Amino acid sequence: MSDIEIHDDRDAGFLRARAGGPDGDVAGYIQYFVLEEPRRALVPVHTVVEPAHEGKGIGGSLARELYATAAREAIAVAPLCPFVVQWAARHPGEAPAAPDALLDAAQAAVGDHPELW
Repeated sequence: MSDIEIHDDRDAGFLRARAGGPDGDVAGYIQYFVLEEPRRALVPVHTVVEPAHEGKGIGGSLARELYATAAREAIAVAPLCPFVVQWAARHPGEAPAAPDALLDAAQAAVGDHPELW
């Protein structure tokens, strides 16, 4: 995976893994939004790895970077994406569990704004 670089496009709501550097093809991504209330959190809703890049650890690298970004910003991750939920369960040392109230707020935000999904 040395030819994969991960970049956060916060304005668009994507954490993208690109093959061959920042201008390379998108190998995979996590789509997310930022929840503001009851507290700031990153809410991943989809993880996609392009078929040509499956089995290379890209999904896990994206999830790890999402949690690392949240840690650097001292905010939580409230995962709604099934892949990120499973990854977090396998990596509790890197992926602190979100409080139920935060997960409920993330679900409510998607219910109120389906375009976030």
